[in-house]
Amino acid sequence: MSNEKRSDVAAEQASEPDLDRGVVEAWVAEAISNPDRAYKAAFYTATFFFLLTTLFPFYWLFMVALTPRDGLRDVGVLTPGGLNPGAFIDIFTQIPFHRYIFNSFLIATVATVIVLFVASLAGYVFGRLRFRGRNVLLLAVLVTSFFPPAAFFVPLNRLFNANVEVLRPLIEAGSLYNTPYAIFIPLSALYLPLSIFILTTFYSQIPDGLEDAARVEGTTRLGALFRVIVPLSAPGVATAGVLTFITVYNEYFFSSLMTDGRPENWAPMLEGILRFQGEFEVLFNLMAAASIVAVLPVAILVIVAQEKIVSGLTAGGLKE
Repeated sequence: MSNEKRSDVAAEQASEPDLDRGVVEAWVAEAISNPDRAYKAAFYTATFFFLLTTLFPFYWLFMVALTPRDGLRDVGVLTPGGLNPGAFIDIFTQIPFHRYIFNSFLIATVATVIVLFVASLAGYVFGRLRFRGRNVLLLAVLVTSFFPPAAFFVPLNRLFNANVEVLRPLIEAGSLYNTPYAIFIPLSALYLPLSIFILTTFYSQIPDGLEDAARVEGTTRLGALFRVIVPLSAPGVATAGVLTFITVYNEYFFSSLMTDGRPENWAPMLEGILRFQGEFEVLFNLMAAASIVAVLPVAILVIVAQEKIVSGLTAGGLKE
């Protein structure tokens, strides 16, 4: 609405006699005459509920972490039941929690690299090549992501627990159990379809002329992919990489079942948090402190790559 129309509406309302309106009717009339005020009210309301439902649980978790073990019953909504910042040190002295974080971080990094490499190749094939059965094959890839991860556990568990003579020169036990391979191989396969779909959407939007120019200069298809298409699709690659990293880093089902829970056998970060839950006592303050420390790598990653993630999620939905 232009400024002239707004002034005309305001003049008409000023000339009208005062009506006996309720609170809601008066607010609607004010929103019609001044929509900017309604937009601001909607923005502040949405922001308030966002902060209440997402950030406040982390704040309350921080309050629990600062509370001593004997004062957990006195934890308030906004204040801790005491002050014990040493809990953030105790989580590393009582158990090797840093090793659990390292295990999850390394497995998530390796799985992300594998997923991005394979998804880039598959995204190039589905997004830029034309062949018979392409849509059917892409649909078959996406269908695998609809199955719950628990459906694949029994065959994968039997496969990774089997003794394979070929693996004995590399692995002393002869099986993949209690090794990182038994974790990031199935996780990479499970979270690969989503990355393929994201990169297929981005790669299909790159003009053919840019790739043809690189091919004329003597670059192969693989060279054009990693030198031209991938850099131009940086938001999509960053989005697929961050989503994969966060999902694998927070994964617990496969990681806990493919290891015996010891940090030297690549137990995940969540396994370390659960180590503070004993048979007769649960150290909630240490669990809260460990949860806060464990989420820091993901929080830093999201803060660094937030611009790429936002642009990737928005630009990926547009077809030019």
